[in-house]
Amino acid sequence: MPNYRKPWAEPYKIKVVEPLKVTTREYREEKMKEAGYNTFLLRSVDVYIDLLTDSGTTAMSDYQWAGMMLGDEAYAGSKNFYYLEDNVKKYYGYKYLVPTHQGRAAEHLLSKVMIKQGDYVPGNMYFTTTRLHQELAGGTFVDVIIDEAHDPSSHHPFKGNVDLQKVEGLIKKVGANKIPYICVAGTVNMAGGQPQSMENMKALRKLADKHGLKIMLDATRAVENAYFVKDREAGYANKTIEEILLEYCSLSDGCTMSGKKDLLVNIGGFVAVNDEHLFDELRNLVVVYEGLHTYGGLAGRDMEAMARGIEECVNYDHIRSRVEQVRYFGQKLLDAGVPIVEPAGGHAIFLDAKRFYEHIPQDQLPAQALAADLYIESGVRAMERGIVSAGRNKETGENNFPKLELVRLTFPRRVYTQAHLDVAAWHVEDLFEKRHKAKGLKFIYEPQYLRFFQAKFERLD
Repeated sequence: MPNYRKPWAEPYKIKVVEPLKVTTREYREEKMKEAGYNTFLLRSVDVYIDLLTDSGTTAMSDYQWAGMMLGDEAYAGSKNFYYLEDNVKKYYGYKYLVPTHQGRAAEHLLSKVMIKQGDYVPGNMYFTTTRLHQELAGGTFVDVIIDEAHDPSSHHPFKGNVDLQKVEGLIKKVGANKIPYICVAGTVNMAGGQPQSMENMKALRKLADKHGLKIMLDATRAVENAYFVKDREAGYANKTIEEILLEYCSLSDGCTMSGKKDLLVNIGGFVAVNDEHLFDELRNLVVVYEGLHTYGGLAGRDMEAMARGIEECVNYDHIRSRVEQVRYFGQKLLDAGVPIVEPAGGHAIFLDAKRFYEHIPQDQLPAQALAADLYIESGVRAMERGIVSAGRNKETGENNFPKLELVRLTFPRRVYTQAHLDVAAWHVEDLFEKRHKAKGLKFIYEPQYLRFFQAKFERLD
């Protein structure tokens, strides 16, 4: 753990600035009401510090921007594709690459190809789009994460670990032939950005091989996971991020990737696999939904930026600054007594809305209310990760009630300074002091899929 009394600075300097709009509380209250108390429905120009997501919100480097001028916009066989393919092989180790316009497109392709009706997909906690694609393909997601992941106060260093007994239990119950693959995320977003240990991944690989199962990695934040392995796991302190990342990915059979996170771009993703037959199916299907297999919905310049982002994201100074910036913010909140998911994750700090608004029952959407209140009080935009994000049971139609009811404050890469963190932390602390005045919300509009993006709410009396 770094000494936060010692001054530190981001390992980059600012070359271009984007002015921020400062608004009044009355203005923000009006805008929040117009948005139906859903922070996704706010206009970005009305946001002061935007911690909604780290997806596609990164600041690209001069090296990436320069590369975009080298975009080969040929429909077929773009040179930028081959550069990206080479870097995926070099840094992630996978043999075959299918580019997509972003991560959920990769999830869609993988689910369509690998899952059939009646299958079960075990994973270390659900992610919203991943689970939906699995369900739409006819599968059922089964949570096999360790129990500590559902406890926000647990200090387990690797709360993203898979519970091997839970996997064994599912295999015994439904049979290995009903499990197309084991879905592993590193780090685990919905658990608070929590990492998986290399030891756990090795044990899972051994279990999968025993039953003839594949492991498909959500590698969106695998570089952050590699940093935690280096920082926390015995035997890895002297290894480079590149070495750890390559070893981690070698324990899987393929991955989906949203390049809008680790890879430091505003758009882009891919599916990468080692099995040639699977690759052939994916390569064929991408033509139907995305574009030719050498661009997959991306311009050549976007593939160039992503290829260069791969090179930059494994730089130790970069990833250390990224993760420690989040940890710094989390420590400020802990020092003020604000309840968060512990330990701090790699991309975000998650407020524990159950303890923050302990007087608001979960069916009155405390996390959604907290995200709305934070914007009204400060202009800081965060997002809900609780009952609204969990959706409804596909069989009963009833709300799913997750153990974690969270508000995520997510940090874009290379965008905000320590001063922005201090301001955002102060406003969270101030809201915590006034928490007893808060009221819950109720739905007034609910879409069929991924409701947290577009639902609208109103205050309860």
